[in-house]
Amino acid sequence: MARLSILFGSLLVILALVGYFIQNTATKSPTALIPAIFGVLLILPGIVSVLKPKVNMHAMHVSALVGLLGAFGGLFMSVPKLIGSAPLARPLATGSQLITGILCLIFVILCVRSFINARRNRAA
Repeated sequence: MARLSILFGSLLVILALVGYFIQNTATKSPTALIPAIFGVLLILPGIVSVLKPKVNMHAMHVSALVGLLGAFGGLFMSVPKLIGSAPLARPLATGSQLITGILCLIFVILCVRSFINARRNRAA
């Protein structure tokens, strides 16, 4: 699970950097780097979990919480804009928010599955 946390965190950092540098130089916004914040917050517990296996459970729960916050934030910011009938004012930003939300949601689903499997293995 730690490697998945590092992988998804890295994907979010890459998404943020691509979103930031693909913008027009006159309108570059630092808010395009918000997915990188979630990415770093996923990478750090993954690294801690690899370096200190005794805190693996706690570190992965922190990762799941960060992923849940990223999923809510990304999806609640982008989906209403996509459902609305008005044309998108900033399609790149909305796309980045949607991808952030989807990546984080997939990560949370994988975390929950891993937690369930770990609990079943402990009980057996």
